[in-house]
Amino acid sequence: MDISAQMLIFVTVVEQGSISAAARSMGQTPSAVSKQVGLLEDQVNYRLLNRTRTGISPTQEGQQFYDKCKAMAEKFQEAEAMIHNLDGIPRGELKIASTVAFGKSQLIPALPQFMEENPEVQVSLDLTDREIDLRSEGFDATICFAEQPKNPDIVVRRIMQSRRVLCAAPEYLARSGVPKDFAALAKHNCLRVAGKSQRNAWSSIEPMTGDRFEAQGSFEGNSTDVVFRAALAGIGIARLPCYMANRKFLSGELVHVMPEYAPPSTDIVVMFADRRNLAPKTRAFVDYLVRRFRDVRDLQMTG
Repeated sequence: MDISAQMLIFVTVVEQGSISAAARSMGQTPSAVSKQVGLLEDQVNYRLLNRTRTGISPTQEGQQFYDKCKAMAEKFQEAEAMIHNLDGIPRGELKIASTVAFGKSQLIPALPQFMEENPEVQVSLDLTDREIDLRSEGFDATICFAEQPKNPDIVVRRIMQSRRVLCAAPEYLARSGVPKDFAALAKHNCLRVAGKSQRNAWSSIEPMTGDRFEAQGSFEGNSTDVVFRAALAGIGIARLPCYMANRKFLSGELVHVMPEYAPPSTDIVVMFADRRNLAPKTRAFVDYLVRRFRDVRDLQMTG
């Protein structure tokens, strides 16, 4: 038994007033309790208790030592009570991060139902397209594209497949023309994601050619959401997720460019630090996302 456990026993003995009473309260034998107190006295090199036929009383040094041990015992009791109150009900602050586009268009609209189902959870959301370090930044979960770099120690669950489409505003196409093939597309003002992002590698899955090029143009944005808004403004051609573009196709604000081409799709995933002993709030959130986006055919249709 380590010294911290012996200190807790010592506190109980002083408060109960006898070895036997302390032993009964802890479910131990008097001899076992007496032995641990003796080992503690050997450790600190002071006699801590005066032992009499009627009970015990702390020595002067024992009283001073008790005062310090008591503070530790109170902290232990607070921690123990906190653990016992973790009854599996999701509660507390849930710190999550999400890519900007998915967060704005899909996650935020989905949060009211999650929060209604889990009223003791408080959500803290950070929308960013940068790479998140879950452990060092203290996030409970992060949502990103599957191709974004991942730590092998992180658990990943698929939320949904995200189909991508090429699109542009009618104004841009009227000004610059409609590309007829992949070679012509490469000569257009293609909207980029800032940095050396894999999302700037545009490719088709046309079986005969497997065309591929690096998107180049006069505009880049630091998130897919920024690129989406640039496409709406008529700056150029964008490659966007269906869940962002579909409604704009219906409204006429965007035109589906080269619909015969099918840019490779990707998975949107939720990542969290450890499946074992996962906090109820995080487990509830991950399960909710998987359930909510299980059927996303309406988001993938291009009409």
